[in-house]
Amino acid sequence: MKLEVEDAAGGFYKQAMGLVDGEAIRIYVRLGGCGSVHPGLSLGVTKDEPVQIGLQTVVDGITYYMEQDNLWYLDNKSLRISYDEQHEEIKMTVE
Repeated sequence: MKLEVEDAAGGFYKQAMGLVDGEAIRIYVRLGGCGSVHPGLSLGVTKDEPVQIGLQTVVDGITYYMEQDNLWYLDNKSLRISYDEQHEEIKMTVE
């Protein structure tokens, strides 16, 4: 199980959210949306400070993480976050 944030996705978040080096983005389970793993649930992102990190990666000075208590959503798989340039949107893939 791992968390991968592609450089283009990291750049998108950094610009769109006005992030500066040293800040952190929490990836969390939320109700609703089009999640591919658990119907009725999906993943969201917010700028936040970690409490109990379960997975993390650092891209361009920004820490991306999931808290330990949200790892059940991945069902022992990995999460890849990419940026679709054609549609200008973030894509989260559990694989």
